Amino acid sequence: MMVEEVFSSRGRVKILRLLVEIGELNISEIARRTGLNYATAIQHLSALEAVGLVCHKSFGRIRIYRLNENNLHTRAVKELIESWEQAEKKEGMVKKL
Repeated sequence: MMVEEVFSSRGRVKILRLLVEIGELNISEIARRTGLNYATAIQHLSALEAVGLVCHKSFGRIRIYRLNENNLHTRAVKELIESWEQAEKKEGMVKKL
């Protein structure tokens, strides 16, 4: 999957942003917090896992997803999201002044 494909999906970006913020979550919680339905969340997580951006661990039938910190692309995405969030906060503070 090319970078364009990862960032062209609002659902995938929401999931990545959530995992950067929270750390790790199960599929139901990811779906709930991103406003995606369960099936769509699974599709996006599968696509992100296929390119190595996320990984999961299983506890019986429960799968817990998190960012794959061993992947260089994941680190770059995480840095982008974190710096974007910081810029948004700074921008909001400037607008208030």
